[in-house]
Amino acid sequence: MKKIALLSIVGLLALGGGVVVKYYGSPVSLFDKSPLPDFSFPDVMGKQHNISEWHGKILVINFWATWCPPCIKEIPEFMSIQEQYSAKGLQVIGVALDNKESVEAYLAKLSVNYPILIGDMAGIALSQKLGNSMGVVPYTLIVNQQGQIIYQQGGELSKDELVDVITPLVK
Repeated sequence: MKKIALLSIVGLLALGGGVVVKYYGSPVSLFDKSPLPDFSFPDVMGKQHNISEWHGKILVINFWATWCPPCIKEIPEFMSIQEQYSAKGLQVIGVALDNKESVEAYLAKLSVNYPILIGDMAGIALSQKLGNSMGVVPYTLIVNQQGQIIYQQGGELSKDELVDVITPLVK
């Protein structure tokens, strides 16, 4: 019960932060090309996935939650990007900041064409380690083929904004 209450509080704070960032903040582009640290999370089937599985690909890593309307709005756009650019070496990865049951229920309604990993509380900590200092969702990173974070955005990311960032990276 305490975990549910804690997740609810964190969720409300993250949603509020996301709205603030979307309307008053700006995306941060990283010029120092910070290396993406190693991490692992399970998928909804319980299979553990390490980020190294996708080494050498352009990664779009999206931290999201089932209770976050802007996150849900982005998913079809990420699906479109995955379909359009996968042959060019791009991989979208969703890291759900939810428990397995919530994610399973959501995925039962929508067939997502990219891996969804269950981050739960550890996913929140990872997003903060990766620059999400305000703890907002959605939070998206773009990683180049060399494993360097080249772009991060707190708040909603449109398909057009995403295409502008990945176009120079695709072959």
